[in-house]
Amino acid sequence: MDRNPIVAGRFYDDNPRRLYDQIGTYLDAAGPMDRERTILAMAPHAGYVYSGRVAGMALGRANLASTIVLLGPNHTGNGLPLAVWPSGKWYIPGGAIPVNESLAAAILQAAPKFAEDSSAHLYEHSLEVMAPFLLELGERRNTSYSIVPIAVAEPHFEVLQETGRALGRLLASWEEPVSMVVSSDMSHYVSARRAKELDTLALDAVKALDPRQLFQTVRERNITMCGVLPMSLAMTAALEMGATKADIVEYATSGDVSGDFDQVVGYAGAVVS
Repeated sequence: MDRNPIVAGRFYDDNPRRLYDQIGTYLDAAGPMDRERTILAMAPHAGYVYSGRVAGMALGRANLASTIVLLGPNHTGNGLPLAVWPSGKWYIPGGAIPVNESLAAAILQAAPKFAEDSSAHLYEHSLEVMAPFLLELGERRNTSYSIVPIAVAEPHFEVLQETGRALGRLLASWEEPVSMVVSSDMSHYVSARRAKELDTLALDAVKALDPRQLFQTVRERNITMCGVLPMSLAMTAALEMGATKADIVEYATSGDVSGDFDQVVGYAGAVVS
């Protein structure tokens, strides 16, 4: 089953030439790619005018394997809690990215909570917004990326931990290198000062490679980080894959573009190796 874009022309330009020119400027800001293989990268998924620079700096620095597990939140409430898109291609302006069907099938077998489900993805923007970056990165790096998209709405940390460990064991033993990319924004609709204060607490847990601390901090401090569930799962998987270091690449808010610092959304990029 193929997926067609739903936010082209809204979150990002639907004209391929303009789109990839824009993404190129964001990736150019990243500087050199890390030498060490990236196990996990986190990037934001708002409209590119707001979050594209941070996403480009994170993904441009990341040394991603050609096979990528994409994990993001479920904003729509549709579908199952750990929804795996199993096959076909994800179309975006100017091209498409294939789903790695063999890895998707293995992930579905790796933990009982993973389930084949396209309905969680059909109207969800968080992973689609990552796809044009991957297409442009592939052109730049002479790499053809394949993906396994997973929408994460599972609210219980113990399930995220169990599932993350199973995913990490699978990816660590997979026949070719695999990286993960988590799509997440940070605090929503608070002042820039408050967003920076709260988001620093969450990002400190990311830097510490402590998924339980991340989950608990976000819950206890009411931080509106929409991707805390996929990030908790992916950090757990990354530890199983031998992760030892996490860097926060960049942090910004929508106020940096709009000039409105009273009601902002926070954006962070991170790279784990």
